[in-house]
Amino acid sequence: MTQQTKTVKVQLVRSPIGCKEDHRATVRGLGLRKVNSVRELQDTPAVRGMINKIDYLVRIV
Repeated sequence: MTQQTKTVKVQLVRSPIGCKEDHRATVRGLGLRKVNSVRELQDTPAVRGMINKIDYLVRIV
């Protein structure tokens, strides 16, 4: 029996220009570069916390 790691796809839908510096750092920490870029990340509490912090900039696909 194999264990599957849960993932979550995150898309950057707004530009972080004009946002707080730590919010911009969070966007970069998630690996998002340009608007509409998508990353598939492991669904961990740390990643969920980062997504919640910048929820107004991203969308879960």
